[in-house]
Amino acid sequence: MKPVIVVHGGAGQIFKEREEGSRAGVVRAALRGYRILKQGGSALDAVEEAVRSMEDDPHFNAGCGSVLNEKGEVEMDAIIMDGKNLDSGAVSAVKCIANPIKLARLVMEKTKHMLLTDHGAHQFAQAMGIPEIPGEKLVTERTRERWKKNLEPDSNPEEFQKDLGTVGAVAIDSEGNVACATSTGGLSNKLVGRVGDTACIGSGGYADNCSGAASTTGHGESIMKVVLARLILYHMEQGMSPEMAADAALDYMKTRVGGLGGVVVVNSSGEWAARFSTKQMSWATVQDDQLQYGIYAGERHTRSVDEVLTSESEGF
Repeated sequence: MKPVIVVHGGAGQIFKEREEGSRAGVVRAALRGYRILKQGGSALDAVEEAVRSMEDDPHFNAGCGSVLNEKGEVEMDAIIMDGKNLDSGAVSAVKCIANPIKLARLVMEKTKHMLLTDHGAHQFAQAMGIPEIPGEKLVTERTRERWKKNLEPDSNPEEFQKDLGTVGAVAIDSEGNVACATSTGGLSNKLVGRVGDTACIGSGGYADNCSGAASTTGHGESIMKVVLARLILYHMEQGMSPEMAADAALDYMKTRVGGLGGVVVVNSSGEWAARFSTKQMSWATVQDDQLQYGIYAGERHTRSVDEVLTSESEGF
């Protein structure tokens, strides 16, 4: 099996001044994940590394750069899933850690549970030796400004939800195993304790070697209503290609509950798709040493991995 990784940096409206950073961020994440696959590593390791890379990038709404809740605090959700045995780990409403995806993987591998939340997740992180960082370290000037604007009496929080970069990745490795990972800071000015689709298995992501893997982004409550990731895999089980399955599921979510979003998908044969019903979604994929990436519908740049790695100036 030829390995492939597909990553997304969130569906929505990506403001002009942030396009370049978003493109660079998804490309960097895809290349880091692909490096693991190329060396014979697992899909699970690849998606975790890709998502960790984007959690550390302030351009995205995950890890450092996460949006703030109504109290001005960062609360993050993440999930990871192994298509080989349907094992999964997730965390929700976690604070003061740099990489929620790492904690989600530990939940999967070191506990009998699948989802830990808030205080319990915090205690587990301490027990696992995950370093605690001050919450302020995860806050950027942009997220602080957005939070303040949303507090104004005549503000329209919906307007500021458009530029939200939940991050995710799917991969298939040389042994034919698939995996997915998704991480987010959620909705700006959300209620304390709000948990969206990301941490919910089947909504924020799903992986099954029998059909493939999907990682979602978009309006969390809408994604949960249609269990978007699992719905896409269902369509692939009925014989649809990743692209057709993604489009069918996104169209259903839009017509049934009025929700917009995006997905990255890979099937058990290594075919992939990056599809969205929003204005934009930053995405990147690497397969056969060929990198492809884009933000707008119909936009697809193709470059060789070697060419990108030698252009140091782009910071990949």
